[in-house]
Amino acid sequence: MQEREAKLTVPVGFELPELGGTDDGFLAEPQPPRRLRTTYYDTPDLRLARWGASLRHRPGEGWTVKLPEGQEGALLVRAEHVFPGDGRKPPAEAVDLVRAFVRSAQLSPVVRMRTLRRPVELRDQEGVPLAELVDDEVQVLDGRRISARFREVEVELAEAATGDVLERVLDRLGSAGAETADPTPKYLRALAGRDGQLGPELPQPSLDQGASVEALLRHDLAAGTMRLFRHEAAVRIGEDPEAVHQARVATRRLRSTLRTFRKLLEPEWTTRLRDELKWLADLLGAVRDADVMLARLDGHLAALPESDAKAGRRLLRGLVERREADRGRLLAAMGEPRYATLLDDLVAAAAAPPLRLRSPDASRNWRSRTGPARRVRRAVGVCAARGRRTHGARGAGPRGRGRPRRGAAALPHAGARRRRAGVGRARRAAPRLA
Repeated sequence: MQEREAKLTVPVGFELPELGGTDDGFLAEPQPPRRLRTTYYDTPDLRLARWGASLRHRPGEGWTVKLPEGQEGALLVRAEHVFPGDGRKPPAEAVDLVRAFVRSAQLSPVVRMRTLRRPVELRDQEGVPLAELVDDEVQVLDGRRISARFREVEVELAEAATGDVLERVLDRLGSAGAETADPTPKYLRALAGRDGQLGPELPQPSLDQGASVEALLRHDLAAGTMRLFRHEAAVRIGEDPEAVHQARVATRRLRSTLRTFRKLLEPEWTTRLRDELKWLADLLGAVRDADVMLARLDGHLAALPESDAKAGRRLLRGLVERREADRGRLLAAMGEPRYATLLDDLVAAAAAPPLRLRSPDASRNWRSRTGPARRVRRAVGVCAARGRRTHGARGAGPRGRGRPRRGAAALPHAGARRRRAGVGRARRAAPRLA
């Protein structure tokens, strides 16, 4: 399920206002207070926290995995998955959903907290749930000692709720003294004393006019790795075919980047990593191809005469069986140590790619006005989507995907004929830059 919640900070002595009046447009039903004990698990270097994910256990609730999906205005949006189990060990299904972030590291308890929760259910006039408002007093524990305290108010929207419900609730809370805050999860607030460990595990270098070729390489490797990691859990869940597509695109672009910059990189390392990415891309590709064929066949069955539709349904069943077999092989591979090692290698590559010794091209400004860099820069200007990125410009051929893609979003629109000409120039120029 998807969790959408807004968080508010409150002053000392804050009291919740009376909600549910005639002007509010909803009913408010206070619920009995609850006392919660929560244990958060993470790696020693806090990888889950650094990726915006969390894994927790609460007695009576089981295990909960929360995965980042971004923000919608004041709302923090996360995918939430709950698994039964006691607190002795995280279930394998929960660990699988954070495997991309954890990889080969070990999970252990890192934060324990006690919470006094005062919930209020908000419903419409027909009794349909709109939101849950909770007033939480949190104690962060260090053994038996209380190491920190904080209080926060959360408003979690129900599936049927619209944005105007949130706006009305926030207005009422604001009038009582609450202030909308950055939507920082409790787990991260509890880690406030460990700020030095909470930077992103995979920072993406910014590119400016003086960026070097090495910075461009690291930028592309980081972008591809992040794309793969963000869709990895959804690939495992299997409910969204687009996740498989995006993960496959990520592996192909990473291989393309390594191919483009091959003259800068250590040959043996580059060949091995490209081979491992091909192994994963082939597994993803088999599932993706089956998804595409199933969608096309299913869309045409209704228009076929019954004599042909019967054979079509038989073919459809065969494709479903093939797809499930391919998905089984993919999931089995994602459970192998080989897969975790590949993910570790991608993070290490994005942070510090192994360059050839004394490579003069690594520090070259990719926007240089001399040599191949100038030709790539010119090709980027021609084939860029100038206001929108096109599939052809983004690809720019198997050897030129990196640099044409980099400049695409910043330039104004150009005609299709100029873009096609730029793609050709990018193909020829990009490999020589590396």
